[in-house]
Amino acid sequence: MTIDDSKKTSVINSVLRAIEIESNAIIALKTRVGRDFEDACDIILNCQGRVVVTGMGKSGHIGRKIAATLASTGTPSMYVHPAEASHGDIGMITSADVVLALSNSGITEEITSLLPVLKRKKISLITITGDKNSALAAAASVNIDGQVEEEACPLGLAPTSSTTVALVLGDALAMALLEARGFTSDDFAFSHPGGNLGRKLFVKVKDVMHSGEEIPKVLTTTTLANALLEMSKKGFGLTTVFNEQNLLEGVFTDGDLRRILGSGKDIRSTLIKDVMSTSYKSISSNALAAEAANIMQTSNVYVLIVKNDDDKIEGIIKMHDLLDANVV
Repeated sequence: MTIDDSKKTSVINSVLRAIEIESNAIIALKTRVGRDFEDACDIILNCQGRVVVTGMGKSGHIGRKIAATLASTGTPSMYVHPAEASHGDIGMITSADVVLALSNSGITEEITSLLPVLKRKKISLITITGDKNSALAAAASVNIDGQVEEEACPLGLAPTSSTTVALVLGDALAMALLEARGFTSDDFAFSHPGGNLGRKLFVKVKDVMHSGEEIPKVLTTTTLANALLEMSKKGFGLTTVFNEQNLLEGVFTDGDLRRILGSGKDIRSTLIKDVMSTSYKSISSNALAAEAANIMQTSNVYVLIVKNDDDKIEGIIKMHDLLDANVV
């Protein structure tokens, strides 16, 4: 099935309308942020257990995402399905936990049926509802106002604006807690040991660099011809140039070679010290590999000299090393 040309304008208008309605719903939240967020953060920061997120239907899907975001940003969290909680899973929730319940109506039966047990266990309840006068909001220690003027659904039936607002409020709560805890990128890395996030936050330059005999190296008194042999042998597209005291004086790259060939210099008699570059891009061996990738991309170079804390050369790293390590 394809869309008739006559209806394509209508489709675009529908898309723009939905985006505008949901955008306005998010913007409206700014006027309602206040003491409720402060109180919710205080309750969670003082929690000795986990934040147990619950929600039914579409709110449940949003709840799962909020729980995942909380857990990955320093707030231990899990999702419990409210219907399953009524059939035994409420045993997962302890008196040391805090419950974060999502319900646009504020009267979701599967959640309100849990209220007596939560009260008996003296479990703090934080809610995000679309009706601040609802039964669920009234039972909460803190209710966060998630009301919307209208759903993006033209029928006014499918949860759209309301679920978007709930998601934004959950993300905002997670970010406020992250900052309050002083959660760092290193902390984040420990929550993401796998995948691209883990690699970008864990892998350091020293983990993927080339060192020792792999480093292309010639003396300042080496002829250009012999320097080219070293470059070809090591395959980095450059060679480092050292003086007699074993101190790095500069580098000679493929780009330098192209300029020399156009000048008519004799590669057999020209010394590398006379044609090398004394400026080059370098990075610390303790820096993140992702930082090396950023330097390469912004500087339009594909090889970096790696130095230690004493500013002495320790290795060399190229873009292919970062690609092989799945850092970029």
